[in-house]
Amino acid sequence: MGFSNQNSRNNRIQIGFASGFATLIWIRVTQRGRKLDPSRWIQPSDWIERRIGLFRGRVHSNIFSFYSHRKRASDFTMKQMNPLEELRHSCSHVLATAVLRLFPETQLDIGPPTDQGFYYDFDLDHRFTQEDLEKIEAEMKKVIEENQRFERFEVSREEATKIITDFGQTRYKLGRLADIPAGETISFYRNGEFLDLCAGTHVSYTKKIKAVKLLSIAGAYHRGDEANKQLQRIYGTAFPSKQELEDHLRMLEESKKRDHRKVGREMNLFAFDPEMVGPGLALWLPKGTVLVEELEKLAKEAEFDAGYERVRSPNLAKENLYHTSGHLPYYEDSMYPPMELVEDEGGQKVKYYLKAMNCPHHHLIYAATPKSYRDLPVRLAEYGTCHRYEKSGELMGLMRVRSLQMNDAHIYCTEEQFGDEFRAVNDMYLKYFELFGIKKYLMRFSTHDPSRLGKKFVDEPVLWKETEDMVRRVLIESGIDFVEVPNEAAFYGPKIDVQVWSAIGREFTLATNQVDFAVPARFGLTYTTSENKEATPLCIHRAPLGTHERFIGFLIEHFNGNFPTWLAPEQVRILPLNDGLRDYAEQVRKRFHAKRIRVSVDGHSDKLGAKIRRAEVDRVPHMIVIGDKEASQGNVSVRSRIRKSFEGEHSVDTFIGLLMEDITSRRLPDIFHKEGDQTVT
Repeated sequence: MGFSNQNSRNNRIQIGFASGFATLIWIRVTQRGRKLDPSRWIQPSDWIERRIGLFRGRVHSNIFSFYSHRKRASDFTMKQMNPLEELRHSCSHVLATAVLRLFPETQLDIGPPTDQGFYYDFDLDHRFTQEDLEKIEAEMKKVIEENQRFERFEVSREEATKIITDFGQTRYKLGRLADIPAGETISFYRNGEFLDLCAGTHVSYTKKIKAVKLLSIAGAYHRGDEANKQLQRIYGTAFPSKQELEDHLRMLEESKKRDHRKVGREMNLFAFDPEMVGPGLALWLPKGTVLVEELEKLAKEAEFDAGYERVRSPNLAKENLYHTSGHLPYYEDSMYPPMELVEDEGGQKVKYYLKAMNCPHHHLIYAATPKSYRDLPVRLAEYGTCHRYEKSGELMGLMRVRSLQMNDAHIYCTEEQFGDEFRAVNDMYLKYFELFGIKKYLMRFSTHDPSRLGKKFVDEPVLWKETEDMVRRVLIESGIDFVEVPNEAAFYGPKIDVQVWSAIGREFTLATNQVDFAVPARFGLTYTTSENKEATPLCIHRAPLGTHERFIGFLIEHFNGNFPTWLAPEQVRILPLNDGLRDYAEQVRKRFHAKRIRVSVDGHSDKLGAKIRRAEVDRVPHMIVIGDKEASQGNVSVRSRIRKSFEGEHSVDTFIGLLMEDITSRRLPDIFHKEGDQTVT
């Protein structure tokens, strides 16, 4: 994937990784005329040190990552880490050291760094408590003060088995040892009395650890498999300085306040019923449905302006469709099990799958009518609902769900048209970022690994090079900053994924833009060239708003529920000062409603202060206070949470006009302002 910011146009960061555990090997910054301006965006060193863990192979504690942890044979073959990873990885070993001191019977699994910190998985009968965390952290500080040296030593497989056995850690470590391929170096790291099967790397001494904090306890199935025992996972974080740690902890506290699940409950946006409906299947309440439909309206307008045509496809299809597309071999584990139906008198059963992606259906829509070069590009857009069987342990609110409403589209074009089309998609992203006040973002350009052709990636080396060069050229010519990440492309072509930062600096993965040179040929998609020959079009997969579930989760936390007027589920609430004003309040409500403004009346008999507090809890952007004076003059008195210029007494028509302009322009709230390099609310 890849990520962009248009402000620093003359720089490109390329990051190369070894296969397996996404180990940093090299960093190259190329400058095309100007120095990188860190005041205008995010400094590369900061991004690398703080964010590198999102790349695949790192277990990602950030719930907004597209990736989940899977066992890989190379987990114990990493060769090098960046400084922040080394620090955090060292902390995981110090954590394990402390746990074994306090709970000697503990069996250890693994303890990698993450993009947010580190963790270690433990197996013991005693259930960790918050009090235990405090004791463990205190013991970690003792280990750090002992200034233990991290020492690496390499051994044979037989020696490794004996070491693990003698150390009393056979339950999981022998299995991890078996993961290391034959011929690979087997190494351990020792600090003090502790040693662990580990390829590293680490800081030199424990006193290099200056700022560490244990955060939480969670359950985690061994190897991420629900069939295995659930272990206890202790999460922590670490930074080079105490100030950085304090800043991070403040961000975490603010994130808790803004958690989309908490705010969603307060605002009555959505609900889940795991028992009656099923886990990961959101029920959109009336107010939450407003968010979905306003985003859909926005996207449809943008796509109409950009020349897209709308299509619809069914929510299920025969097995053959997904065999033809090539998805089943790669994604069957993430699809719902098939339904077997008898469709003929012979009793032959046919398998149907719930739709997990729209692209195979769109390929058939393209193929339904003949195309010439004059018809291209063809841009097909759909708000299709897809279903993916995410593991129950990976579900989290709206961020990881099993039913997805996707802002999806596919562009079929010639090679000559590709640059303009791909650039237009990226431009659409940038417009959305401006609209939602997203100041920090990055494009992650994912390429293939030639050694895995025919395994992870389709075996078309020439087409891989051609399409990757095309994408790279568009990014460079557009002046878009990006990181290039090998071995993370889709199986059918290179892709760009968009990483964004919310108003409080929290990181989210939201959107994708992918190139498909393989699947159109599988479906026999063609167009007639100007020479009257048949050719296969390129296909661009794009979803600028991703899934509505994830995007709305992001927006809830980004705005803390204080949505712009156009997006707010309830735009205006009328607060009459006494029961005698209800008739006038209802007259005012009808006038707003006639303009399709989402408005309600608080008809409770309590005092104004209580009504205002209710409206604030519900994050209603604008309140209208009606007293005897306003009623006699046919006016309203306005209190606004997001637009100070609206406040004061207005005629009803004047305030309706102000609101309509605010809605049609889709303006950001006034409370969005610049503070340092971070947009906050």
